[in-house]
Amino acid sequence: MFIINLTYKTELEKVEQFLDDHIKFLNEQYALGNFIASGRKVPRTGGIILSNIKDESALEEIIEKDPFKAHDLADFELIQFVPSKTSEELKFLIE
Repeated sequence: MFIINLTYKTELEKVEQFLDDHIKFLNEQYALGNFIASGRKVPRTGGIILSNIKDESALEEIIEKDPFKAHDLADFELIQFVPSKTSEELKFLIE
């Protein structure tokens, strides 16, 4: 599992121009089962995506399709972790 930490590299006005395309990308990844949660940071300096992809190189290929990456609007940091404890609702995350 990965935490994808997006940090904007440009002003929000430019990010907003590609927000609909980014949301379309997210929706496609949710439909494929690759992402399990996402949202904005507070303050709005970027966002966080949780992915259940296990292979980092496969995830990097997916991220290349994100309009925020394609238009160089954000830096993407991948943080891999293995859940070892969860609430009952998220037990499926434990391997």
